[in-house]
Amino acid sequence: MLASRLTHISSRRVSFPNALLVCSRGPFRGRQQLLLNNIKTTGPIPFATYMQLCLSHPTHGYYMNPQILPEISQVFGELLGIWYLSQWAASGGSNPIRVIELGPGRGTLMDDIVRVVAKLSRPTKPINIHLVETSSAMRSLQEAKLKHAIENPLEYTMLVAHEFFDALPIHVLQKTEKGWQEVLIDLNPDYNPSIATQASKHRFRCVLSPTPSATSTVLGLSSNRFGRLPIGSTIEVSPASFKIARHIAELLAGNTYKEGATEGAGGCGLIIDYGGDKVFGDSFRAFKEHSIVDIFHRPGESDLTANVDFAFLKESMSDLVSTYGPISQATFLERMGLQIRVDALVRAATSDERKDTIRKGAERLVDLVGMGKDYQVLGIAKQRNQQDVWPFIEVDKLSQES
Repeated sequence: MLASRLTHISSRRVSFPNALLVCSRGPFRGRQQLLLNNIKTTGPIPFATYMQLCLSHPTHGYYMNPQILPEISQVFGELLGIWYLSQWAASGGSNPIRVIELGPGRGTLMDDIVRVVAKLSRPTKPINIHLVETSSAMRSLQEAKLKHAIENPLEYTMLVAHEFFDALPIHVLQKTEKGWQEVLIDLNPDYNPSIATQASKHRFRCVLSPTPSATSTVLGLSSNRFGRLPIGSTIEVSPASFKIARHIAELLAGNTYKEGATEGAGGCGLIIDYGGDKVFGDSFRAFKEHSIVDIFHRPGESDLTANVDFAFLKESMSDLVSTYGPISQATFLERMGLQIRVDALVRAATSDERKDTIRKGAERLVDLVGMGKDYQVLGIAKQRNQQDVWPFIEVDKLSQES
């Protein structure tokens, strides 16, 4: 039955320009064996399943193991905090405050944001803090936590999702004459590490499903933009991202979903991540020790990521809240006064080494050949009558007003 099923999977290899389909050649590690057993049992798997097993498996997942996370300059969190306070003040500035972070890591970013918010808002009640984990082992709790937050409607919510959506599972689809067919991950029947040929050195291969499935068809119809793409297009679609963005919008809009309940205070949010205002087709990649590696390199030991389709997120939220951007991280931080804050920190620093660390950290955040360009910032606010929200004002509008 399984053999019959596999023979109906197209053997056509799908090209991903940013990802070499190469695996480690040694004995199967526990994570690799997990993938092997899964594919042998169920047949070729979607990229979404591959990501879930590699990143969030309870014992073998990348996010289940202690990680050495890079430090984020304190200026970053402080400027985010200033933006949140500007939106809180625009809403009236009287409601108690709740701060939610999706994918908090060690909590450094949250600490910087809350420190600024607490100092400048002078809250009469303690700031309520919610930390939502990124792992799929915790994913079932994400919706529950957001719904729990909705049950406290008087609190004004400030939500941050930094490098959260890029790690959510994606499905890879290819448009053919038959419709949208899913690109799957299968075992390579010709695998033989002792023979150094292109056809034999890969443990896994990408194959195209023989026909459109219910999943690929629905996902292909999930945005009107996808329907306008030509035959042969490949897209990465994350239904998990769409669903979570929808829950965020419901929370920030102040929806309570309780009969007779009054509208909640709502709130504002920032999503900061790799990506752009478009769908991507070949952005899926793996990182190990800050370098891009093969997407099948040591599963569970490499971070997997795909660019975020911010337009897709906006489509999920547009009827509930206002969205702004995305704009580059460099533009956001510079317009929010990065240099002024950096200068103040440098003046207060007690050693040349500390001054140099502050400057280099800030430069890295706005580097136009790195984080400053690669990271995009999307703003979200309940106030649907706000046409212009700083710093998400278009450059041409700024020039007209000057």
